[in-house]
Amino acid sequence: MKIGLITLLPEMFAALSDYGICGRAIRDGIVEINLVNPRDFTADKHRTVDDKPFGGGPGMLMKTEPLVAAIRATKEALTERSGSVPKVVYLSPQGVKVNQEKVVIEAQAESLILLCGRYQGIDQRVLESEIDEEWSLGDFVISGGEFAAMAIVDAMIRRQAGALGDSESAMQDSFEEGLLHCPEYTRPQSFEGHDVPNVLLSGDHAAIKRWRHKQALGTTWRKRPDLLDARELTSEQNDLLKEYQKEHGDQ
Repeated sequence: MKIGLITLLPEMFAALSDYGICGRAIRDGIVEINLVNPRDFTADKHRTVDDKPFGGGPGMLMKTEPLVAAIRATKEALTERSGSVPKVVYLSPQGVKVNQEKVVIEAQAESLILLCGRYQGIDQRVLESEIDEEWSLGDFVISGGEFAAMAIVDAMIRRQAGALGDSESAMQDSFEEGLLHCPEYTRPQSFEGHDVPNVLLSGDHAAIKRWRHKQALGTTWRKRPDLLDARELTSEQNDLLKEYQKEHGDQ
């Protein structure tokens, strides 16, 4: 997957490219990251990338000409290298909320461009002429699209073949089946008066699988009941959830 990141602060993405799973995937060529700075497309000696909004008011907007030039150059380059026209996404609090289902779908693309907004945003005409979709992490405002872009790229890298040490790891993530992940335990077996559940020590894989599914349902019911409201449980899942609620006193 080839990802273009249009940003005024490309150095921020060292946190993505130099560390952990993402860094390894980029170094191994599983994902290609292309950092493009609109400042490189300016024509004035000060390399200006912001401008005042018409009508006045506080704040500035990203300057139109270098931004459009950066988008078009990135789109042309990724189209040539990937063989497919990339979707251009503007990261904005006005965008559709990104969830795991969308990540899974979008991570299958050959290429993608993420535009990291700064200042008060971008000219409406740029939105209408150059942007295919707007995405958001949630109903809150952050200082720039770089933070959102890193979170989204990280989530997409996890979906790429070979990115994770264990190919089944991603399939056990929260939200993968519309549920939160079940509780996990490691050594020591007993810690400050609390023991690991006996079923996890039994070696009975069927029983462990059933327990984990029940715990995932129960954890989702306790922490994110809205996720259960949005789906229809099977009869087996309903039975497991009722069993969990009985065991935990419907807390």
